[in-house]
Amino acid sequence: MLNDSETDRPCRSVSPYKAGIKSVCPHCGSAPLFHNILEVHEVCPGCGFDLSAADPGDGAQVFVILVLGGLCAVLGFTLYGFLGLPIWALALALGVFALVGSVWMLRVFKATLIALQFHHDARQGLVDEQKAKL
Repeated sequence: MLNDSETDRPCRSVSPYKAGIKSVCPHCGSAPLFHNILEVHEVCPGCGFDLSAADPGDGAQVFVILVLGGLCAVLGFTLYGFLGLPIWALALALGVFALVGSVWMLRVFKATLIALQFHHDARQGLVDEQKAKL
């Protein structure tokens, strides 16, 4: 038997990880989440789901810096050490890799964090006045 809190919960038929990789709405799973490169729609164009409260914060940027920085370091050592590329070619290759990789990874990580927020019903915590006085 379902209680009231279980019936009020939204449907979670879309996997947050699939929605994140595809960068689609976490509610319907088909409409695009972004209307520019990295700007989230206020309302889903497909299902009308309100996305204005979705806020991944700086989490996506931190993941991208750590993951892409490690990948660039490994790629740079590989290109310079094994292939002996000149410094200008190495800088060009790593610059293009970092630029394209960061935009793609920011879209995926930001969409995944938004989908996980929706999936787990994450919202801002509230302080109980009685507990705050203790």
